Amino acid sequence: MLRTIVARSDAFPLAQPFRISRGVKTVADVVTVEIAADGATGRGEAVPYLRYGETIAGALDEIANARGAIADGATRDELLTLMPAGAARNAVDCALWDLETRLSGRSVTDRLGQPDIAPTPTAMTVSLDTLDAMAAAARTLSDVPLIKIKVDRTDPAAQIRAVRDAAPNPRVIVDPNESWTIAEVEGLQSLLAELRIDLLEQPLPAGEDDALEGFRSLVPIAADESAHVADDVGALASKYQVINIKLDKTGGLTGALALADAAAAAGLGVMTGSMISTSLSIAPALVVAARSSFVDLDGPLWLAADRAGGVKGVDGVLTPPVAGFWGTI
Repeated sequence: MLRTIVARSDAFPLAQPFRISRGVKTVADVVTVEIAADGATGRGEAVPYLRYGETIAGALDEIANARGAIADGATRDELLTLMPAGAARNAVDCALWDLETRLSGRSVTDRLGQPDIAPTPTAMTVSLDTLDAMAAAARTLSDVPLIKIKVDRTDPAAQIRAVRDAAPNPRVIVDPNESWTIAEVEGLQSLLAELRIDLLEQPLPAGEDDALEGFRSLVPIAADESAHVADDVGALASKYQVINIKLDKTGGLTGALALADAAAAAGLGVMTGSMISTSLSIAPALVVAARSSFVDLDGPLWLAADRAGGVKGVDGVLTPPVAGFWGTI
């Protein structure tokens, strides 16, 4: 089956800046892939991440290098060796899942034996800002199911307390984005317990997380930047309690499902996350979210305008995209 492939970069401005410990984002720059065959077209999206040495241009080059094999009918399993795990493979893998749906007339969830995607509670992010601004943002989220707080090293205790005081009821994830030391993880334990924090996400740099070996945290700790693919789980099981699965790290839904299975086999919890992206990235992530204890897929809600037919967010709950948007008929 001969295919045609289109890969391009698209930019989606944010409605307001998104700040984490590594910097500020005002535009979601994504790679969009469309793969067509037999009158049907499947779509996929990815967000190359500089933290992993990825760029838009680099991702487009990776796809161009694999174009011949993809056009000649390479399967998703063959992609696992044809392309490295990462954003470029994610866009292609998800486009193939979508194409398979349109050619077969069977949804992704049907083929996986899962129920249709239901409305899904997601973390609503309070990005890094002044204490007053973080508290003000948290007040608007006081009734959502789950809040995620972006913090750094300047005064994380005050940042977390400002949000928790303004929003006493939701579950809370604290995400330092690799900015803490092990001394800070240890020193903040009592505060995290006092403020009923449900999850601490990747507090240490990925290359320094051996310090978590055997550490008994008062709240579960999730691996994000340390966890990319299923083969990573063996080295992480004694350091973390939860694995944050992002399709841009696993190289697509195929790799994400394998990572979810590996985490479950190791007795680890699963979180599903994403970059700041459109609903075309979120739709396949919702398949993994159905298997997750924590879901952080509010990326499209930061955009000034999403792709037509995408997810809708009301009070911290995502409504799935319209039929036919991705992976459904």
